[in-house]
Amino acid sequence: MRNFDPSLYFITDSTGFTEEEFLYRVEQALIGGATMLQLREKEKTTREYMELAIKVHALTQKFNVPLLIDDRVDVALAVDAEGVHVGASDLPVAAARRLMGDHKIVGATAKTVPWAQDVYEQGADYLGVGAIYPTTTKVKTVLTSTDTLRDICEAVPIPVNAIGGLNKDNLDILDGIPIAGICVVSAIMKAPDPALAAKELRAQAEKQKSSQKIHKKYQHSLLTSANNSGIT
Repeated sequence: MRNFDPSLYFITDSTGFTEEEFLYRVEQALIGGATMLQLREKEKTTREYMELAIKVHALTQKFNVPLLIDDRVDVALAVDAEGVHVGASDLPVAAARRLMGDHKIVGATAKTVPWAQDVYEQGADYLGVGAIYPTTTKVKTVLTSTDTLRDICEAVPIPVNAIGGLNKDNLDILDGIPIAGICVVSAIMKAPDPALAAKELRAQAEKQKSSQKIHKKYQHSLLTSANNSGIT
C-alpha cells in the first residue's frame, strides 16, 4: 500500500478567490498541518486545471504532502501528482488504478457498505464517506448516517475518512467511529486564519483517531507516513 497520512485531508475550493488568494490559502493550510490535499476544480478547462495543479503541486512538495487531483486522471498524470480521487460518476477505480499505476494513490467515494467493498476490491487506497452534514460545495448530496460510516469502517481494511460539512465545532458526532481522518473544505478555505484552522482541525483529528481502533492492516502505514511527513 502507498504510505500516506489521511488525518487532515484538505479539499480546495477556489470559488470567489483570485489565484493569488487561493494559493495563499493553500499554503497556509499546509503550514497549519494538512496531511493530504485534493485539488478540486469543476469549472476550469483542462489547461487551466493543469496550470493551477502545477502551482499547487509546487506548494505541496515543499511540505511533503501528497497532492491528489479530483476526477481527472489525465491532469494527475500530466503534473505527476501523487494520486487521484474518483467519485461515482468518474472513471471506475479499476481504470484509474490501471492508468495511475501501483505506486500512486487512488481514492474513492463510497456511501454504502457494498459500494465501499466494491471500490476496495477494485484497488482503492482510501475512502471518503459522507456527507455527514449538509455542505455548500455539494448542495444536492445525500447525507450519510454515522451508523453507515461506522459499518463502512468495519467492512474494509483501508483508511476511511468522514466528509461533509465538518468543522471544529461538530466533530464530536464522529466520536467512537474508527475513521482514519476527516476531509474538510470550507472549514479551512473560508476560515479567517486558514493556518490556525488547519492546526486546530488536525489536533482534533489526531486526538480522535488515537482513541479509536483502526484496522491493523493499515495502522503501520499511517504511523510510518506521519513520522516521515516532515510536519510538526
